[in-house]
Amino acid sequence: MAVLGTLLRNRRPDERNHAWNQANLFGPQSLTITSRDFSDDGTLPLKHSGSRVGGQNISPHLTWSAPPTGTSELLLVVEDVDVPLGANPAVHCLALIDETRLPRPHELPPGALGKKTPAPGVTLLRSFISRGYYGPEPLKGHGPHRYVFELYALGTSLLDRPDRDALTKTRPRRLLASLDAPVLARGRITGISQR
Repeated sequence: MAVLGTLLRNRRPDERNHAWNQANLFGPQSLTITSRDFSDDGTLPLKHSGSRVGGQNISPHLTWSAPPTGTSELLLVVEDVDVPLGANPAVHCLALIDETRLPRPHELPPGALGKKTPAPGVTLLRSFISRGYYGPEPLKGHGPHRYVFELYALGTSLLDRPDRDALTKTRPRRLLASLDAPVLARGRITGISQR
């Protein structure tokens, strides 16, 4: 498998296709995101990787600064921006967060994005695989992969829309491209994984 990774070493998605670079996801204010499990641009511990590479597929701890007044909910996007599978990064997790229902304000504990047992206040949307958090499983020999945890403070609720059921089934790239809720603030933290 390292041979394939080495052959594809220079293949990466177009930077313009990262969710962070989409015009409809720009926000005027910033959120600061941190984690007890990794530092920004630091290595993601193995337990947060997928089971095929020896990990436990546990989503990491995340905490963020208070969103601006008027925030209805938060959109969390986790992208592998280095996957060599086409023009778009792979969305490893997509979730809506209602802060009023979280166990602790501005914080997701480890495992909060699990498919079978998401934390209170977390609504899992469709990712490129299914629903819930899917940890890093980069191709062996492909080099470092950046897993970007992006948080967007939305001014209107997506879960209160009449098309909520269809929205929760929409493919991630289509959902992100069509998002029309105003983004009031955004922030990100990046973890690195390599095999």
